[in-house]
Amino acid sequence: QGARVIVAARSLDKLEQLAAELGETGAEVHALELDLADAEGVEERIKGLPSPFDQTDILVNNAGITADNIFARMKLEQWERVLQVNLTGAYAVTRALCRGMMRRRWCRIISISSVVGLMGNAGQANYAAAKAGLVGFSKALAREVAPRNVTVNVVAPGFIETAMTDQIPEKNREALLEAIPLGRLGEVDDISAATAFLASEEAAYITGHVLNVSGGLYI
Repeated sequence: QGARVIVAARSLDKLEQLAAELGETGAEVHALELDLADAEGVEERIKGLPSPFDQTDILVNNAGITADNIFARMKLEQWERVLQVNLTGAYAVTRALCRGMMRRRWCRIISISSVVGLMGNAGQANYAAAKAGLVGFSKALAREVAPRNVTVNVVAPGFIETAMTDQIPEKNREALLEAIPLGRLGEVDDISAATAFLASEEAAYITGHVLNVSGGLYI
């Protein structure tokens, strides 16, 4: 869509591969090694970005991990790690960028939640709590920064064809497809299209919204 892009994650090798692929399309891309489990180190890493990547106008909080277990057996470490990356990580990155966004008076903050955060899912109390937390966080922040023309929205994907859903057993996958009115898992492009829309000028009057992209799984 014409933006300079910073891709951030823990694996620098994979980031550099992705940056090279995007660069082949003509995009300007910078790979930033960033571990969201280390919330205190996030701001320092972001402040060290080189020009022209040192100004962020569109933030997409997209980090997400799972550590599934039925609640009666869920260990504190499983609970805390999922919330640390999925929720506190979004807080850390957003906080590092928020003041600059408010000064510029045109910015977008978009967090990728999940329908699991809206409807719940057995065995994912930690994941559901973190993803629901992103919704509450975004709605509160939207009210705070709206006077500075910064919008804050959420995309809530359903089950999308990714490495995470590849782990679903075939029997469970069949049952899941029966529960989705559109009869298929989503594609990554379905989520990127929703995110690009919320980042665009066309979405300038939308803030505090949760865009449910689940094929009708959650209605």
